[in-house]
Amino acid sequence: MSYDNNNIFAKILRGELPCIKVYEDDHTMAFMDIMPQCDGHTLVIPKEPAETLMDLSDEGAAAVIKTTKKIAAAVDKAMQGPGVVLFQLNGAGAGQTVPHLHFHVIPGSLAMLRQPHAMVQGDPEVLKVNAEKIKAALG
Repeated sequence: MSYDNNNIFAKILRGELPCIKVYEDDHTMAFMDIMPQCDGHTLVIPKEPAETLMDLSDEGAAAVIKTTKKIAAAVDKAMQGPGVVLFQLNGAGAGQTVPHLHFHVIPGSLAMLRQPHAMVQGDPEVLKVNAEKIKAALG
């Protein structure tokens, strides 16, 4: 498949669309999911254009896993849940809704997920408060 440069995450990376950013480095970005499954739901994306994990370079994969680990620790600390759920979907058939590789970092447990993936828009003010908690936990 060819990468769609007009997907929402590509537009966020280019600064064409806003996001509530939690973290950024040379290779990755983390921001609040605007359709969270629970409070603290954060997304981690590579800056490299890749639709699925299989499209990502080994270097990009290493960078995104390193950032996902960092964000997972901060989400766990900030949201004080019983754990952290990580998931990453590859292709529409698997439930991927944005054709840019992304990891979901969700505080809690599978049983605690209160709503289906990408169904309900979150309150922007709540997202901002949770983002600040996660940033503070990053140190």
